Amino acid sequence: MTHLTHCHHEHTAPALVAHRGDVGRYPENTLMSIRAALEAGVRAVEFDVQFTRDEVPVVLHDANLRRTTGVDVAVFDLDVDRVQAIEIAAGVTVPTLAEMVAELRAWPDATAFVEIKRASLRRFGIGPVVERVLSELQPVMLNAVVISFDRDAIDVARRTGGARIGWVLEAWDDAVRVDAGTLAPEYLFCDLPLAGDPLWPGPWQWVVYGVQTVEAAMAMAGRGADLVETMALGVLLAALEPRA
Repeated sequence: MTHLTHCHHEHTAPALVAHRGDVGRYPENTLMSIRAALEAGVRAVEFDVQFTRDEVPVVLHDANLRRTTGVDVAVFDLDVDRVQAIEIAAGVTVPTLAEMVAELRAWPDATAFVEIKRASLRRFGIGPVVERVLSELQPVMLNAVVISFDRDAIDVARRTGGARIGWVLEAWDDAVRVDAGTLAPEYLFCDLPLAGDPLWPGPWQWVVYGVQTVEAAMAMAGRGADLVETMALGVLLAALEPRA
């Protein structure tokens, strides 16, 4: 099982998570963006999963293909072969989760944070979606973490598949803190918080996303972040890796 370094003081650089891969060099959530991040030395990547009409999990953030391909169509309205016929760039298409898993098998020391998007959960149901994702992840399950904004989905992933889980928080209040304590996920994710409060202590590791600068990364480490998730991978790798 891959273990990521804990970092709890301001003098220690947090570990990096490549948000949708190395998006400064390649299209997001593609095999090449994830591979490039891992080749650059990052040991954790994050990518998103939506479902096609024929209920095949694909690596895609938005429920609509417009932003990434220019084609205004919902992923739910196309079978997987039609989705993969639409190019993101020349010769580049939306990968299936199975294709991404095949790539990850070449990186046994890397952790993959796999975010199940709520749009697909609503469309196809928590049980069927989680079951299919867990099935596809089996070859890399020891190095995978199933994450979502949907608390019920990750709870099901843990109870039915024994998956490590991460809860992506939408709110920052006492009720959520109590709920996090009850769920006790391996990871908690939060957007770059503006307040100066320390991150809640607990059995989890903290991942702060939306971090684009070295200063923000070090500040978050000082507040308790174990990992920072970034789209500015080149900048942070160059600055933080020598300190690690």
